[in-house]
Amino acid sequence: MLPWSDITAQISNSTGFPFAMEKAASIGGGCINEAHRIEGNGRRFFVKLNHADSLAMFEAEAMGLQEIYRSHTLRVPVPVCWGKNKSKAWLVLEYLEMSNVSSSGTAALGARLAAMHRISSGKFGWMRDNTIGATLQINSYSPSWIQFWREQRLGYQLQLARVNGYTGKLQTQGEQLLAQLDFFFPEAKPVASLLHGDLWSGNYSFDHAGQPVLFDPAVYYGDRETDIAMTELFGGFPAAFYAAYREAYPLDPGYSTRKTLYNLYHILNHLNLFGGGYLRQAEQMTGRLLAEIH
Repeated sequence: MLPWSDITAQISNSTGFPFAMEKAASIGGGCINEAHRIEGNGRRFFVKLNHADSLAMFEAEAMGLQEIYRSHTLRVPVPVCWGKNKSKAWLVLEYLEMSNVSSSGTAALGARLAAMHRISSGKFGWMRDNTIGATLQINSYSPSWIQFWREQRLGYQLQLARVNGYTGKLQTQGEQLLAQLDFFFPEAKPVASLLHGDLWSGNYSFDHAGQPVLFDPAVYYGDRETDIAMTELFGGFPAAFYAAYREAYPLDPGYSTRKTLYNLYHILNHLNLFGGGYLRQAEQMTGRLLAEIH
């Protein structure tokens, strides 16, 4: 049974306006959460649902959306409330009507992402852990980007892969790579930029005015190249996006190599979430990075 009475009561308390749900519709969501649109009193909200033990994931997502919102760079759906009962956890967001992509909109996405990446913190990480997909993402603060990436990104995913039974070549090469990460940063000194953290094509769209919108973040402060690298991993970002981004905030030449290092994190995460179909790709990427060293 869906927890609509609890959710509507919380919406009323959070907004200060009585909300009585008149209609609920299931809408296309990701592979992790249920997604619904609810309507009533002339208002609409977007609701994510999952098991009751998912509340911490929703709390972190809400805080990530608020972090981006406070940057005044890109639009995000504003969190309304979140909570749980005995069976379900939920996150209620502002409902935004989305429109088709346009070249001006994708250019604006690139320029505004560059502006978001100029929002900087003095250290790498974030105020709390969150999730990347359904996987815990550790965000303990570190003054060193290389140490952060070694321990809390690649190293953590390799440990999960070992627990999941992926040993042998992946672990051997992975350990070699972790030990030599400094090679990939000969002169680059990454800045702790505000990141979306999970920037694939399914996590952006455009509002009714054609302005870009980001959602489903895995926020932390880190090297901005990680966001750009993920946009290239699965495609779906037009040339206008990259041209506008580079004009606003040019990339270091070393990015062309480091993007493989950064995308390895996401492929390892896919391996741990979805199984061995990603093993060969993870091994190939690791081998390609080691070949750069040797």
